Formats: sequence, C-alpha cells, structure tokens
Amino acid sequence: MQDGTLLAAVDLGSNSFRLEIGRYEHGQLQRIEYLKETVRQGGGLDAERNLSADALQRGWDCLARFAERLGGFAPTQVRAVATQTLREARNRDVFIERGSAILGHRIEVVSGPEEARLIYQGVAHLLPQSDERRLVLDIGGRSTELILGQQYQAHEVASFRVGSVSWSAQFFADGQFTERAFARAETAAQAQLDEALAVYQRQRWDCAYGASGTVGAVGEILAASGHPPGQIRRQELDWLRQQLLRAGHASRVQLPGLKEERRAVIGGGLSVLRALFTLLQIDTLHIAQGALRQGALYDLIERENPHTDQRRATVGALQQRFGVDTAQAERVAQAASTLFAQATGQEQPGHAQELAWAAQLHEVGCRIAHSGYHRHGAYILDNTDAAGFAQHELQRLALLVRAHRGKLRKLELPWSAPLALQLACLRLAVALCHARRPPELAGLHLRQQPGRITLRLPADWATRYPQSAHLLREESQDWQRTPWALEVVAQSA
Repeated sequence: MQDGTLLAAVDLGSNSFRLEIGRYEHGQLQRIEYLKETVRQGGGLDAERNLSADALQRGWDCLARFAERLGGFAPTQVRAVATQTLREARNRDVFIERGSAILGHRIEVVSGPEEARLIYQGVAHLLPQSDERRLVLDIGGRSTELILGQQYQAHEVASFRVGSVSWSAQFFADGQFTERAFARAETAAQAQLDEALAVYQRQRWDCAYGASGTVGAVGEILAASGHPPGQIRRQELDWLRQQLLRAGHASRVQLPGLKEERRAVIGGGLSVLRALFTLLQIDTLHIAQGALRQGALYDLIERENPHTDQRRATVGALQQRFGVDTAQAERVAQAASTLFAQATGQEQPGHAQELAWAAQLHEVGCRIAHSGYHRHGAYILDNTDAAGFAQHELQRLALLVRAHRGKLRKLELPWSAPLALQLACLRLAVALCHARRPPELAGLHLRQQPGRITLRLPADWATRYPQSAHLLREESQDWQRTPWALEVVAQSA
C-alpha cells in the first residue's frame, strides 16, 4: 500500500454509527476525520426481531451523510462493518441492500467473534508494544465482546448478547433508577456472562482494557467528575451507581461528562460493566484508544498482502481442522484460477480470490461423510466463525462449495455472470483433477460471452486424456438446463 492512501471504516453499531478516515503513512494510520451519529438502531427491534421503519430510515439517513464524505473512495479503501443489531434483525437484508447502495460500498455483517477480533486489532495497534497478556472488553448497544490476546494476536474471542441498549430497555425502561432494578440488571448480566469464567480467568491476563461504547462514556463521566483519567476502578463504579440512584431517574441525572445521547442507556451499560468487574475480578480497567473501526482499518492494510490477510490463515486452519487433502485442494485451486484468468484477463481479482478459497475448501465436508460431502462442506461454511470473513463472504463460499458437484438443475442459484464463471471454473477444475494429480492444461482456453462459456481443447487432447474428456462432456451436458451454456470444443487439427 502506498504512503498517503486514504482508508475509511464505517462501524454500524447498535447505538451509534461511526465513520473513521485515516491516512496510511509508513505502516501506520493517522486520523484525518471522525464522524459519529447516535442512531439507536438497536432500540428499533420489535418482538419479532424486525427493524421498524423509523429505525431503517434513521440508519439510511446517516449512511447518506457518510456517503457524501466517501465520494471517490475505491472499494478496497473502505470497510463497512455491521454488528449485533443487524446480526439479529430478520429484515436485515432490506437494510443492507439499500444501505449499501446509499453508502456506495458493501456493508458486511460480521459474526460476534469476528467483531471481537477486529476490536482487539484496533486496541492493540494503538497501544505501546509489549508482551503483556491483555484482556480487552467492549460493551456495545446489544452485545459485549471479550478478548484475550498478546501483542497483535487475539487468542480467545467471544461475544455475548448483553449490551447497554438492550439492558436499559429490559431493566430501566421507564428511566427509573432503583436498588432493585440495578440488582436485577447486574444479576441477569452475570448469568449471561458466567460462561466467560471458564476462559477469561484472572490468571490468564496481566492488564485489562476497555474499548469504546459504555467504557468510553463511563470514563468521560469519571474524568470530568475529578477521578483519575484513563482508567476505571471498582470504587468509582460504586460511586457512579450511587449518583444514578440519588438522581432516581435518567432525566434528572446531572453529571459532568454525561452526553445527552448516553443518558437513556447509561443504567444498562453501567450494570453490565459492574457485572464484568465482579465476574472477571477486575480491579482497574484501562481505557483504550482503539476500537472496532481502527481494527477494520488495519485489516484493510493486512488484506493488501496475501501473507498477512487473516482470511488466508483461516482457510488453512479450516483445511487442517477438517482433514482436507491440501495437495488436491491446491491442484484444483490452481486449475480453476488458470481458467478464470483466461476468461477475465486477470480482471475481477476479488472474484478470483473467492474462487481460489472455494477450491481450497471444496472437500472440507469429507471429514463428515464422503457421500454428499459438498452439502456438508456448504453447511460448515455457512455455520462457522471464520476469522477475517464477513458473513456474506462465507455464504458465497458455501454456495460455490455446495454447487461444485451434483446436478445444477436441482439448485436455485443467482445466475450472475461472475457466479456462472466462478462455478464453471471450479467444476471444470474438479473434473480435470479427478485423478488427483496435476492436470494437463496446456492448450486449454476458457472464454466467457453473454450467456455462454466455451472451453477450447487442443485437437488431440481428448485422445490423450479420454477419461477427462468424458467428464468434460458430461459437465457440458449438465449445464443444458441452466440459463448458461457450457460448450467444450475441440480445435481442428
């Protein structure tokens, strides 16, 4: 990545949407601009987990304002990440489709563990380098993330459906602050977070850091009230709880540093934070400068280099976990990539990378059962927490793995030109590598035209490789009941 490149991250949180723009210089990021709007989208989920019309519109309006600032940014310069509210929302596709069009960039819904990983990256990159073992926590609007890590590596990640917005709505819905309400909220939070004790024991970390959201809001209140800045201690949480109880109602709280946008959710956030202090035996929580959005920015930098792209490491980990024949996977990936490059002229690098990953994982379901392994593989990819991948990326890989063998007419596929070409390259590569040895690709050439994909073979190729030629002819026939024609043509002598 060249020095001077601008990068942008959009964090679509449950309470606030944030836009961070940074300039890349000598491996580091310098903040250029930061915008934040309180959208409270998490408060717009109804009993059926659908976002209300108002919540949808608030989000779209905010994205429209962000879009104006992102004019001229290329897709590789922007990462827009959606978290718990859109993970939960049943009508999230409605929001994402229109929101992506408004923003001008694809919105990615990330899993809870992936959100946690990005949070840790953001925190770690803005801390001095050391070998200390870190506990990082982030209390958002509808979820809380916990991470154990060292330097830039997150070793344990977890996400819990506990947050300032959801807890405030459940235990402080009328704005009343009472001893009973706080006791119930803290007990409920401890019950939800109790399983964290099995992993995040006190002896496994040296220093605790809190990122963004509730931690930042509480830290600002405490610092403005005369407490030591940059940290939160247990006795200070007790003091803040007492101030809220003394006020009796959110509308009557008069504390320096309390922003109006935080007034309605401070009770729920404080309850969750106190529960974490108790469960994890935290004495002092240091307030981190980094957060999810910085993690997304540094992830963009790492994706520029295949050797630092987290997704590459994740594909390798999945291969190892499910006993994939990596030699065969690499043969299929190379064959598919060669055909795809012929048809596109090295264009569409994003689709080329998707194809390579799908090829490397096409046999990931064999560990479950060889019969129907393509279906098992698709299920694994659809339901795994894969570091570095957004949910829509995993869904695309699952679709390719599911469709790489079997009858195409049985599948309901969105037959776009990129998907048709990816699928043709993958299925042809699997056929060419059927003997589980390097295939003969010399003289083969793939071409894509509207509604048609053509594979040309050298004149004597079918004679030299009769079994492969037979499989290619069968593949061509299988495409006859699809919107696309796949032709296998032998060149004349």
